[in-house]
Amino acid sequence: MKRVTITLLSLGFGAFAHSITAQTSESFKPSFNAGVLMHAYAGVQQKGYGSNSEVKDAKDWDYDATLYRARIMLEAQLSKKDYVFIETELTSPLSTASSGSDKAAAIKILDAQWDHTFSKEFVLSAGKMLVSHNRNGLQTASTLMANDFTYYQYPYNMSASSPLQNDCGRDLGLSLKGYVGNALGYRIGAFLGRNDWGGIDNNKPLRYVGRVEYNFLDLDKYSGTNLGEGKTFTVAAGFDNQGTYNATGADIFIDYPTSASGSVTMNMAYSFISGGNDPEKKNSFCTLVPKQNVYFAELGYYFKEAKLQPWVKYERQAIDALDKQTDGMEIDTYNKLNSTTVFGAGLNYFFNGYITNVKLSYNAMKKNVAMESGEISKKTYGQVWLQVQLCLF
Repeated sequence: MKRVTITLLSLGFGAFAHSITAQTSESFKPSFNAGVLMHAYAGVQQKGYGSNSEVKDAKDWDYDATLYRARIMLEAQLSKKDYVFIETELTSPLSTASSGSDKAAAIKILDAQWDHTFSKEFVLSAGKMLVSHNRNGLQTASTLMANDFTYYQYPYNMSASSPLQNDCGRDLGLSLKGYVGNALGYRIGAFLGRNDWGGIDNNKPLRYVGRVEYNFLDLDKYSGTNLGEGKTFTVAAGFDNQGTYNATGADIFIDYPTSASGSVTMNMAYSFISGGNDPEKKNSFCTLVPKQNVYFAELGYYFKEAKLQPWVKYERQAIDALDKQTDGMEIDTYNKLNSTTVFGAGLNYFFNGYITNVKLSYNAMKKNVAMESGEISKKTYGQVWLQVQLCLF
């Protein structure tokens, strides 16, 4: 599989080099741009917020101050048809809770993507890029409405240790995207996905991800909110598949000015995800990804004059595991302990749009936890964030 991927990338970058040569002969003047994005927050959260076991001192709150994102973004238009985007990120957030090597986090390459535009209908992308079957997984971090991405945006592709072995939703591969007419958009790609299956078998399956959208109004910018600029009404559906892993879903995004004074933003998504029910099958995700339904919704209103935006959100990961996915645990107990609901609300103040803004948020996480008595009890834990954004690009 590695030889296949290397061959595909070689062909892509071969076309890239040929394109540069052709465009240079036409006296095209390349352009270059650099930018930065920083997210830092101070917050408090109830002990047990991220735990699935009983926390005796759950009434206590821990405080933290964290440099969450510190990115350098580079882009270059190398020819009329060739565009390159590179973005760096911290290897881990820097916070008051960090110790030892965590306080000396290094810089990693988060995105390294080349696009070649044959036409608006066909744009070839190669490299390390955002990969998702749903809209929320493709949104821009600097234009989110809530304080951060949804809690379940990257449930299985967040890090090298996650089932899909990705990096913050990024994967390495090739993708084709474009727009047919002025409304229908698509993207389809092949990626590495999970690359370490154990053993020495090189016949590893690729990960295939596809998505189609229909824009009733303006083309979707994939932002969390448009701050009253433009009119967006987009519906979409997509899939994500590798081995026995399968995710399918649909989403809808509306951002529409209700008057000259403000605009409403609504974002909703649903996904069905499962790793299959056969642990003996080759390339099985059976015990890695249980069968589940994931729900997401957020609603906000932007007041143009005041530059304020209150919002609310709802998230639910409802586990409905199959008999061979629980690794021996009783199914009902497994489902209860692994299902989670999050309610959130916040208020954003945009000093200067997406360049500088502050977001105050509260999230309540509801889940079942295992008590020392052996019983399962419903618990709710809270989290408060005050986040500042600096972005120039």
